[in-house]
Amino acid sequence: MTKNLRDKHPGYFEGILQLRDCSPEVYDYVEKEINSIGLKIAKSVPIKNGIDYYTSDNSMTKGIGKKLQQRFGGNLIVTATLHTQKKDKELYRVTVMFREVGFKKNDLVRYNGDTYTVKLMGSSDIMLQHAKTGKKVHLRYREIDAIKKE
Repeated sequence: MTKNLRDKHPGYFEGILQLRDCSPEVYDYVEKEINSIGLKIAKSVPIKNGIDYYTSDNSMTKGIGKKLQQRFGGNLIVTATLHTQKKDKELYRVTVMFREVGFKKNDLVRYNGDTYTVKLMGSSDIMLQHAKTGKKVHLRYREIDAIKKE
């Protein structure tokens, strides 16, 4: 969206990348990704369970969110809010929130008192396979609290 950031003030941002409950590996990955694509950060704000990066580009911010979910699995929520209008064009600020879950593909987890293997962590759901029966269960990320790593 913004090709020439020199025209913008130092605190200018278009998007927010919110990391919540993430491992050090995720934070390292995000720092490397930000540097490799040249995403400008207006500020970063540490909070109790994560960090917020105020970024210069909405599409790059969304791209990092997608890469995080593909690589680490987890809950990814993307929202956009109308920021302003310029010359009859609406400009939006995007918020990308990534929350890492406490388990990964192939981990053993407990769900409803039974043991399952995590088979897939997709963009919208998690697939578990029962350790004894082989029955597969699909769960939405909003049900994540019902799954505990063994």
